Amino acid sequence: MAGILIYGFHAVVARLRNHPASVEELYVDAERKDPRMRDVLETAKQLGLKVVTLESRRLEGMAGGGRHQGIAAKVTMLAAPRHIDEVLENLTGSLLLLVLDGVQDPHNLGACLRIADAMGANALIAPKDRAVGLTPVVSKVACGAAETVPYLTVTNLARTLRELTDYGVRIIGTDDTAEREIMAVDASGSVAWVLGSEGSGMRRLTREHCDELVRIPMYGTVTSMNVAVTAGICLYETRRQRHE
Repeated sequence: MAGILIYGFHAVVARLRNHPASVEELYVDAERKDPRMRDVLETAKQLGLKVVTLESRRLEGMAGGGRHQGIAAKVTMLAAPRHIDEVLENLTGSLLLLVLDGVQDPHNLGACLRIADAMGANALIAPKDRAVGLTPVVSKVACGAAETVPYLTVTNLARTLRELTDYGVRIIGTDDTAEREIMAVDASGSVAWVLGSEGSGMRRLTREHCDELVRIPMYGTVTSMNVAVTAGICLYETRRQRHE
């Protein structure tokens, strides 16, 4: 399987910690010799990894101008789950899932993965034909969460939502025009929060497969929020209700 490049300390360290066998080569800035870099180099030495020192400009070119922080790695693509059963069949307790319908910005996906990890979500689900995929930018923004949160891309999102219902998962979609506010909905059990894109929202068929639609009340002058901010509010609401 062909290797890809990831960059930034969080992304590289997370891969070294969680999937060390997938790291083929490490690329580091020859001028960076701080304790953080020394720790990574010590880990690489213990793992027997090949380390290539480069000028910062060379690293910048490899990262496509992204903020590489002086470190990058060539890694093997991780085997992604192919079906929802692979993610959920061995889990116990109430499930917490995030479903993104139409999010194509890598920064938004990376932020959503980071939030999903912080809130203990079991997986993030997106359609194959309307998803950005796990690019190097996604991994960088996710700060390691791309290595810990299962990311499942599905051919038919509506069918996947029906399958989630078979697992006893309540499907709650977010919609600015919904009558009920988020605080009025019971989201304490197994739940999948469904979010659409900032531009067009959820597709019609996705909306029809939601058990309920809710809106997040806005108290200021803006009329919408970034999808990652919305994801954080929704996932936290489940955690809040479960705690209470």
